[in-house]
Amino acid sequence: MDHLGLLAAKTAAASVPADVRAKSALILADTIGSIVGGAPELEVCALAKRLAGEGRGNAVAIGRGLQTSPKIAALLNGTAGTALEMDEGHQFAKGHPAIHVIPALLATVTGAKHSGQDLLDAITMGYEAAARVGTATSLRPSMHPHGTWGAIGAAVGVLRLSGVSAEQHRDAMNMAASLGSTPSRNTMLEGGTVRNIFAGVSNQMGLIVADLVEAGFCGDRDGVAQVFGKTVSDTFDETELSHDLGSRWEVMRNYFKMHSCCRFNHAALDALDLLLEDVTDIMPDDIAKIMVDTYGMAVELDDPTPRNVLAAKFSVPFAIATRFVNGSTSVDSFAAERVSDETTLALAQRVELREDKEMSARLPDERPARVCLTTRDGRKFTAEIRTNRGDYRDPFTVNQLHKKFLSLSARLWSQDHSEAVWSACLGLDGAESAAHLLNLLQIGERSA
Repeated sequence: MDHLGLLAAKTAAASVPADVRAKSALILADTIGSIVGGAPELEVCALAKRLAGEGRGNAVAIGRGLQTSPKIAALLNGTAGTALEMDEGHQFAKGHPAIHVIPALLATVTGAKHSGQDLLDAITMGYEAAARVGTATSLRPSMHPHGTWGAIGAAVGVLRLSGVSAEQHRDAMNMAASLGSTPSRNTMLEGGTVRNIFAGVSNQMGLIVADLVEAGFCGDRDGVAQVFGKTVSDTFDETELSHDLGSRWEVMRNYFKMHSCCRFNHAALDALDLLLEDVTDIMPDDIAKIMVDTYGMAVELDDPTPRNVLAAKFSVPFAIATRFVNGSTSVDSFAAERVSDETTLALAQRVELREDKEMSARLPDERPARVCLTTRDGRKFTAEIRTNRGDYRDPFTVNQLHKKFLSLSARLWSQDHSEAVWSACLGLDGAESAAHLLNLLQIGERSA
């Protein structure tokens, strides 16, 4: 933990490579898009209306333009950013660092004090801490990773902006470890939408930890290893905390998402996309069976009749079926009316999952799958992929991510305003102040 604390506290902005800062800017833009896209979801919108008025401050519920306190804004934006399952992630940490870090930072950064580079450095350092702790941890299989190590990243990012010492960073990480959640993995499998607030709570906890540090509180001497090596996990690889620290930046190993669902679905969906490039004459009723061979964690997502939108996003059979029926895996393909569509649900019943042990053994470096489609008249079509599109081995282009951002932000913002936010994010490295971006985020829906 000492090395990680030193990195967060002492690394000069100029020593962070330019490509790392550029990647952090891209992650920031993608995360803001996910937040704006998720903000109009019914339960997220209702929560914002209930909570925003309870806090006083200049922090904003992004997309809505509602001003509130930093802690409530961090909670609401972290929740909105996970609602659509479009937020980026980190396959080695087995979770989503950015959505656990960026809402807390946007709720506290001020244009008067902080440059664009200050914000990018805080994102980079917070992401680094969260991803490294996540990579070092093997959570119990019954736990969902959201809300566990995320508060550590949020606290480190916020304190990087404050310029505290390495020792204070270490105290913050140790305290944040004890303030993480112990969330049930079944929430994602059963459509328990409380799951969507886990990241929001972590952002809020990160802000509370920053207050605790400033007030003089401290944690146990090795709280991170204690919590993540003995409480929520039986193994914690401390060498991962410092391995290639300062040369291997975790933002460079992230992945971005295009399918609006759990990443465990993505390997099968990427394989299906490949298969359908050459198969254009098959209708849903023509299909006898779709067999998906993939890794074990994906096979767990086997419910063909999800009860709601969240459960649909964690169902390989439904994801395969909606992709085939609707020709897309966009947000609309997982909307409530799609989840009850009879044609889609009927096809989902004919999707079978099977673990391939060899594929499971290739994790976490790769996320493979093979899809075999059999028609009622006996024809078979097969496609296989080794890893998901969008990860560090097969990244999306900036143009592809730009189009994704525009499609998500269009749910609340005009295209002109969305373009302005995108440009402000990607131009942060040379910005003397973060004020321009912060002002743009104050804008409510369709008011620009």
